Amino acid sequence: MIVFKSVEWKNFLSTGNAANKVLLNKSPTTLIIGKNGEGKSTILDALCFSLFGKPFRNINKNQLINSINGKNCLVTIEFNIGPAEYKVVRGIKPNIFEIWQNGTLINQDAASRDYQKSLEQQILKLNYKTFTQVVILGSASFVPFMQLPSGQRREVIEDILDIRIFSTMNTLLKEKAQETKDAIAKIESEIANAKTKVESQTSIIKTISDAKTETIKNFQAKVESHSGEISRIQSEIDVILGEISTLKGKISEKETINQEFEKAKSIKSKLLQKVETCEHHTEFFNEHDVCPSCNQDIAEEYKETIVKDLNAKLMDNNSKIDELDTILSGLNEKLKKINEVAEAITDKNIELSTRNSTITLLNKQIGELQAEIEGSKSDTTNIDEEKAKLKELATEAIVKINTKTSLQEQRNIEEVASALLKDTGIKTAIIREYLPAMNKLINKYLNAMDTYIHFELYASFSEGEKMRIDLAILFTWRQIAKMKNSVNTNLLLLDEIFDSSLDTAGTDYFLNLMNQFGEKSNIFVISHKGDQLFEKFRSVIKFEKRNDFSVIA
Repeated sequence: MIVFKSVEWKNFLSTGNAANKVLLNKSPTTLIIGKNGEGKSTILDALCFSLFGKPFRNINKNQLINSINGKNCLVTIEFNIGPAEYKVVRGIKPNIFEIWQNGTLINQDAASRDYQKSLEQQILKLNYKTFTQVVILGSASFVPFMQLPSGQRREVIEDILDIRIFSTMNTLLKEKAQETKDAIAKIESEIANAKTKVESQTSIIKTISDAKTETIKNFQAKVESHSGEISRIQSEIDVILGEISTLKGKISEKETINQEFEKAKSIKSKLLQKVETCEHHTEFFNEHDVCPSCNQDIAEEYKETIVKDLNAKLMDNNSKIDELDTILSGLNEKLKKINEVAEAITDKNIELSTRNSTITLLNKQIGELQAEIEGSKSDTTNIDEEKAKLKELATEAIVKINTKTSLQEQRNIEEVASALLKDTGIKTAIIREYLPAMNKLINKYLNAMDTYIHFELYASFSEGEKMRIDLAILFTWRQIAKMKNSVNTNLLLLDEIFDSSLDTAGTDYFLNLMNQFGEKSNIFVISHKGDQLFEKFRSVIKFEKRNDFSVIA
């Protein structure tokens, strides 16, 4: 349900820069009074302009701007749909069109027309025509439902009963049906063309008397020979790979031996440094009797002890060096044998590479031979190839015939669907379901206004009777909308209906009926009969002119 909360306008028609604001959900019944030209009906134009970008009355858009100020025309409407709060702001000079949802501006990247379409179809879910039929009944620029062209009546009914989708589906179906029809015509032409190709191919096959089968056999023999050679070389490769694997097993200790060799060399180097140090110290004590640092005599006994210790260390280190030399010699011998094995592996890898190259060459030759075979097969003198072409053409023809059958079945379904989606189909069935309720409601409202009539020709009634019929239909549409919850709204505006076609009795009946709408409805009545109707309404809004501007007094 759409609950309209307020509408505010400034520099709009006769309203100046001081904005007029009307709370739309404040009172169940509100009387709007004022003299002619003081802006009573401006609220109708403000509502329609804010929601649909055009006024209710037949007024040019540029004439909506207040002629004195000439700019900053602005209309704002606020409403709720369920928990969502909306505000639509629309202005002229400058042009403004904004839709706010829960305080956030809805994306305006789309074109203005698409933005309006989004407002009508996704938010309000009603268009201008439906809005004016459900929300507004006025004496100026208003066409009652019964006086609308049949196409516009259909739009209103479809909106209120939520059956516009069937018209949309029918439009899409017509496009799809035309596509199917075009596809059938196209496939029939393709089938005729395919039959001609099959007949031509059959004629070609009858004229073929020879084929290059011997050439193909020779190529195939070479392929088999090369394949055999590849198998033989592959066997040799397997043997070589086995030998390489065996040789690699023999050099598996190479890393360990290298590490031991380097370790022994390192130890030997350290021992040689120690030997050199000992020899240097021995030479020092043998050649010096006095310490060169402190100039004191070196005792002979001390020298002998030191030299003896140094000689002992020399002998021990030399002995260890000899042992290390033996170890290094053995390790060096092992490394030599490992290197010999590694060279053998390299030779085997060369053999392996040579055989792999041979296989690559043979495979290339096989590919070239197979290309020759395929080339021979594609020759137009090859009967097998021509038969294959004939089979392919026949298969394509069968596929096209099956496609045509499928399209014809689809066409039949579309014809059935089209019959259902026409005005005489599903929509009529749905409307028939509503007709008893609609007739009951119309009669209820007519009876409430003391009007007991059965009508088929609307034009034959008086203006007062027409007004009562229009009111009954308007109330019926609102009740149906409430049942559907499609375009259900709290707002109803009646413009000067008491001032023209309704007599005193009709006015009283209508006022009694109006009070039955409940607290959730907000009815606004615009009238000149302020004195007569004043006490019948919960609230009254009076418009008057001050300094050439309309204001709410």
